[in-house]
Amino acid sequence: MNPNGILILHKPRGMTSHDCVMKIRRLFQTKKVGHTGTLDPDVNGVLPICIGKATKVVEYMSGYSKQYEGEVTIGFSTTTEDKSGEKVESKKVVEQWSTSFIKGILAEFEGDIVQIPPMYSAVKVNGKKLYEYARAGKEVERPERNITIHSIELLSELTYENDTASFRFRVHCSKGTYVRTLAVDIGRKLGYPAHMSDLVRTLSGPYQLEDSFTFEDLELKKELGTLTEVLIPFDTAVGYLPKVVVDSETERKIKNGSVIPVKKGLEQNRFTVYNEKGECLAVYKRHPTKEGLIKPEKMFWTGESV
Repeated sequence: MNPNGILILHKPRGMTSHDCVMKIRRLFQTKKVGHTGTLDPDVNGVLPICIGKATKVVEYMSGYSKQYEGEVTIGFSTTTEDKSGEKVESKKVVEQWSTSFIKGILAEFEGDIVQIPPMYSAVKVNGKKLYEYARAGKEVERPERNITIHSIELLSELTYENDTASFRFRVHCSKGTYVRTLAVDIGRKLGYPAHMSDLVRTLSGPYQLEDSFTFEDLELKKELGTLTEVLIPFDTAVGYLPKVVVDSETERKIKNGSVIPVKKGLEQNRFTVYNEKGECLAVYKRHPTKEGLIKPEKMFWTGESV
């Protein structure tokens, strides 16, 4: 039986998200593998991977908010805004900031803010990714993006060494946030060049670091013949949508992908549909042009278990 489900991978540092997908294809011996948003090679942590029929829910995972724990180093900036880049600008840190002062600075970033993506990023300008321009030594105008910082908190005391200051923080943020850029902007508020010197993703939507598996874990489970036990049901990815359980007659219509009338329990704009056995059959939504009807947005039921 082909593997189906979501793997909560603890992505190691030094690997791209694409590298991880290729390795998982080999481990699970299937081509049907997709990740849900890239994680920079320098960053480790939660990377949800969809396998088999679970790839149908990838689009519902792209908007997840994320949580990270990282370290800002104040005193010099880099080309990539993280520790892997070349040093660009430096300025000796002479202040001794209090933790309460830093907490106040971090609080200024909470809420809706505007970011300019780093040159070393996959954001596209005129059909080319920014990092392609950067590698060619070209600077282009970067589009601003609106993001949301749900919360940001200081996790450590400040440490001072080699004319720099560092501290750890935790941030819960919206899709599209560059934490590297956040580190640079924090430094700018303090009047210094800065970069992100460490980062781990601890949360992606409902998936947490403590529930993740490393490649070493997966290799061991493969040897023991228990590899597929790490996969969790695909419908955990759409748990944030309203859920409707339908009777057997409506189930039959849903399985055929029918456009059906709105009735009690089906009034939401967009929702998951389950049968009485607890199987997730589809995502349905209000029909865009036909009042009083709902139609399938994504069918999950295929006549076999997902």
